[in-house]
Amino acid sequence: MGKSSLKNSSLFYPWETVIKAAMRKYPNPMNPCVVGVDVLDRNLDKHGRLHSHRLLSTEWGLPGVVRAILGTSRSTTYIKEHSIVDPVEKKMELCSTNITLTNLISVDERLVYRPHSENPDVTVLTQEAIITVKGISLSNYLEGLMALSMSANARKVSKIFISDLD
Repeated sequence: MGKSSLKNSSLFYPWETVIKAAMRKYPNPMNPCVVGVDVLDRNLDKHGRLHSHRLLSTEWGLPGVVRAILGTSRSTTYIKEHSIVDPVEKKMELCSTNITLTNLISVDERLVYRPHSENPDVTVLTQEAIITVKGISLSNYLEGLMALSMSANARKVSKIFISDLD
């Protein structure tokens, strides 16, 4: 079934500034968990939207207790990321999913950045994540642990991201 979460955040910067920072947030020495970023494809469509397909190499992997229950010692994980930046609609949508350990767990995340409807100096970030642990009797427990881990990591990345804006 999976554990899902939805979170809205306000970033007190104009949309254009936030998008520039979002496009270059990795790699970052303040977050050494992301050890590599490879651009697999990047192009503009006929409507002027920028499409990017990237591969992220990470070392944050799974929490230790989750790795123990799943029976894996793997710490390196790979994530595929697709994003679309629409400068006319002022919207950036980023979708990512793991491509490592997919037989055990799937983590699907969607981020949407849009200007605040009433204040152009504020950007609204909507973050949605669905975590599904497969074939394990403790799947609800593990999905909850993963959601907590992702939430803590999102707070850390947000602090780094905001420091890049200043």
